[in-house]
Amino acid sequence: MNGRRALAAAGGAAAALLGVGAGELAAAVIAPASGPFAVIGGALIDAAPAWAKDTAIAWFGTSDKAALLTGIAVALLAVSAVAGLCEARWRRTGIVAFAAMGLAVGGLSLTRADATEISWAPSLLAGFAAAGALRLLRDRLPEPAPIAQAEPHQAGPSEIPAPSRRRFLVWAGGTAAVGIALAIASTAARAGSAAVANVRKAVRLPRPATPGPAIPAGAELDVPGITKLITPNSEFYRIDTALVVPTVDPASWKLRIHGMVAREVELSWDELLRLPMTETTATLSCVSNEVGGDLVGNAAWLGVPIRELLARAKPSSGADMVLSTSVDGFTAGTPLETLTDDRDALLAIGMNGEPLSFEHGFPVRMVVPGLYGYVSATKWVTDLEVTRFDRATAYWTERGWSARGPIKLESRIDVPRAGRTLAAGETAIAGIAWQPHVGVAAVEVRIDDGPWRRATLAPAISNDTWVQWSLPWVADAGRHEIRCRAIARDGTVQTGEIAPPAPDGATGWHTIPVTVNG
Repeated sequence: MNGRRALAAAGGAAAALLGVGAGELAAAVIAPASGPFAVIGGALIDAAPAWAKDTAIAWFGTSDKAALLTGIAVALLAVSAVAGLCEARWRRTGIVAFAAMGLAVGGLSLTRADATEISWAPSLLAGFAAAGALRLLRDRLPEPAPIAQAEPHQAGPSEIPAPSRRRFLVWAGGTAAVGIALAIASTAARAGSAAVANVRKAVRLPRPATPGPAIPAGAELDVPGITKLITPNSEFYRIDTALVVPTVDPASWKLRIHGMVAREVELSWDELLRLPMTETTATLSCVSNEVGGDLVGNAAWLGVPIRELLARAKPSSGADMVLSTSVDGFTAGTPLETLTDDRDALLAIGMNGEPLSFEHGFPVRMVVPGLYGYVSATKWVTDLEVTRFDRATAYWTERGWSARGPIKLESRIDVPRAGRTLAAGETAIAGIAWQPHVGVAAVEVRIDDGPWRRATLAPAISNDTWVQWSLPWVADAGRHEIRCRAIARDGTVQTGEIAPPAPDGATGWHTIPVTVNG
């Protein structure tokens, strides 16, 4: 019966593809964040311990969401194949399994922070569509040739006649193709939020009342391969918990400031645009960034200083934290003093001269120089609650990460690339260093067991940005290790003690091996 089992398993997988495609298309039309994959993936992200998140980012970087969705798809196809096998042997068991999965995921969707009254519908539709497709395919599942028809030279009674097998595969393939087509249509429909996309394109950023610092001459070194001084928007890293990127219409966006305040404040998009804007250049970094990693970027941001909005609300003297909430339910806890001191902590609407992209938080996000993103850089932000650290916890602090998250002093070697083979002779060692809100005073480089040598530091845009550095090197033939360390403006020397990202950021000296040919 091996041939029939294979067909039954294929039928289960095909039915699942149809169901998922139908569910995702329904979600795109009525509840974009409630597609079956988004619900399951969101639940897995929420349930994942800190080490699992850190491992996923270490393995897959900014492709972590694609990896998660791929894993969900593989697991779903495997379970669906089993459902197909069960349906072929025990009628209605596979159908019931699909319907039960739809009910379960639909119920799970209602527990999401951004759930609506109809969030259950896409997953329920997916389950019942898959169940219906499985019944249709089960009824077309061919039986093996009877024993009496088997000739001595044939493979035997367990064989499925070729015409019957082909007919079933046509039905199964057609079912799968319809499911894939529906999934593709759901992607196009999401791109729909076309109306909101057009609104974003029409946004004209106001001129800043307080322009950002000018880029000083020589701030960008002429060293091939070094990280760009300003990170292009398309290359800026993205780490967040949103499997479906929210598309928020600015016309419906509102910000509420409440909690331990003398008066609540509510702000609309139009009211925000009328406020004096500040432009600043700041380096953002993810707490999951490994030493030498690329989850860090530098951009020019435009927005309203958060301290001015908090001044309207007048926080109580006992408050020490602001809990920010995204439209998708993500929360971050930011020390109140970092939002009210002299740093340019912004409710940002612009990035490198353009409106924020959807992926980076359009229409409004937070940017707080000096803090890792998980405690400060809330995208699609809609709520600021003034509170205390001993009264409220945020998304990642509930999962074991530290509460305050100041960015640690870091430096990275960009040139030469790790593992590259170089020609002997004159070359350059170069990279970047950063500690936003503190600033970098110097970078030192050590080759093998030699002394630390002071690199040339390019002028910094400000203490909130990374700075480029370089050191000339006459490379001798052989294998070498190059390491770097930074010295902050407050005199702190970057530690060589190796620590993982969890719970408050990685430490250690970035060290790379290079081979030099004679």
